Amino acid sequence: MRAAAFRAPLRARGMPSHRRPGVSAAAPADHGLIMPREPLRLREGDPLWVFGYGSIVWKVGFAYTERKICCARGWRRRFYQGSTDHRGTTAFPGRTVTLERCDPVEDPPCWGAAYRVAPEDVEATLANLEVREKQYDLRAQFDLHESADADAPVVVRDAVTWLATSDPANLNWLGEPEGGLEEMAETIANAVGPSGRNTEYLYELAEALRGIGVEDDHLYELEARVRAIETGRRGGARELP
Repeated sequence: MRAAAFRAPLRARGMPSHRRPGVSAAAPADHGLIMPREPLRLREGDPLWVFGYGSIVWKVGFAYTERKICCARGWRRRFYQGSTDHRGTTAFPGRTVTLERCDPVEDPPCWGAAYRVAPEDVEATLANLEVREKQYDLRAQFDLHESADADAPVVVRDAVTWLATSDPANLNWLGEPEGGLEEMAETIANAVGPSGRNTEYLYELAEALRGIGVEDDHLYELEARVRAIETGRRGGARELP
């Protein structure tokens, strides 16, 4: 009963109230550590393709020579990673997106943008992104498709991206909250970090994906709930004497 009583007020304010079973119970942390990475499948002198599915879609932050709208089959976007370095703090982590495995046939893919980095810019771009994505514990490469159709061609091979997982090494993993989308919305509505409000991250991502014609029910439902929270606050403020 004591634990439940402690968690309830945290949920009411939007504070993450739990960790997934089996995940490290250590506190979320901002750190300078760059996670160990597997070598990239990239030959010297070749360009690099970077797949953006979160902030990179609307705030690229590196030089590129080409952009392709494409999708990653078997993956879906979810606000499961805690952010203590950009959109939250160690005392109150925000939420940012990662990719979660899903059925490549039955489930829609994750749409985003792939950016071609010229060979001479690869080293500097990777160094920049490793710092930017330092709290994401997995750097992965996979092929990207032109559409969700089964026979759609691959338009980018071995695109690199950064994922957050529930591995115990990832101290900032939040996962799916006990309170579902409502609790997630409360967290995003309240979190603020060095890069700004968590709401900005959500709204900018939603706007950018709408701009390229992407359907993402999870993202847009979450956006609607956060906007409703903010609208309610403004209405309450107007009613005060």
